[in-house]
Amino acid sequence: MIGAGVAVGTCACPGVVPLPRLLALGPLLALPGLWVMLMARDRMRCKAALVRMTRVAELTQQALVRPLPSDLGGLATAVQSRSASAGVLVGGDLYDAVLLPCGPRLVVGDVRGHGLDAVRISAAVLSAFRHTAATEPDLIRLAHALDDRVRDDLDDEDFVTLLLADFVPGAVRLVNCGHPPPLRVGRRMELIEPPYPSPPLGLWPTPRLHTVPLSPEQRLLFYTDGLTEARDAHGTPLALDHRVRNALRAPALDEALANLVGVVDQHAAIRDSGGHGDDLTLLLVQPHAGLLTGPALPVAKNDGVPGAPRGNPGRS
Repeated sequence: MIGAGVAVGTCACPGVVPLPRLLALGPLLALPGLWVMLMARDRMRCKAALVRMTRVAELTQQALVRPLPSDLGGLATAVQSRSASAGVLVGGDLYDAVLLPCGPRLVVGDVRGHGLDAVRISAAVLSAFRHTAATEPDLIRLAHALDDRVRDDLDDEDFVTLLLADFVPGAVRLVNCGHPPPLRVGRRMELIEPPYPSPPLGLWPTPRLHTVPLSPEQRLLFYTDGLTEARDAHGTPLALDHRVRNALRAPALDEALANLVGVVDQHAAIRDSGGHGDDLTLLLVQPHAGLLTGPALPVAKNDGVPGAPRGNPGRS
């Protein structure tokens, strides 16, 4: 731009520079200005391409983590999810739901690690769930099917914690593969620990079925370890105490989760300016009084009984 200005200035004062020299220097003086204009045009093109790529990435992430309806077959739901990485919608956490003829079915999971590898594995688990969940009535076989699908995508130290849930009249049926236990909140608050712990997907899980009573007066919180591993400035993890219970007893489910996120943020020390310490997913559900007017799932014969591990305990 300076060169262009000089060229214009000399053209405006022809008596200062002889005309032959002016004609020779004019193109040279104009080159910097032309270069600046070309760079500005390329920068605008790059910016437009980045905007398009960012939009494609956002749409792809939104397709992976679909919003849940506020009512799923008589089950009220609310979700809060955020990635540990700033500007990223999807991390290692995953969740989804389908409505079967016999009732709602949910999945919540957590891939070990962060970044693109975690997103890739999350996508594989969600794809397998969406492909299989509507046609496989047995939660234990579903867990094995998801493990078979994701195993080839995992490195030696990778795994996926997973929690599957089927909601039936008056109860919820759970299969927990190494995931933090859900929290049932009513007149009192309690963790629903699995009677027989199972390793996560990728580590030869031994899923078991566990049936737990759940009334319309109670709520069930599914979460990832971003809740229980949120630490304050002294490294103390968040306790599931009266603060959590009070937050979850808000009149509306969305309000309850917003309150709980506030409790987490008040407790946790932000490790850096780029984001939070870990991915966090909170899924809160509450059955309506008329949940499931259709037939309930048949009671599995292995309810609460350890399932037999399959294959060699070593990684294939």
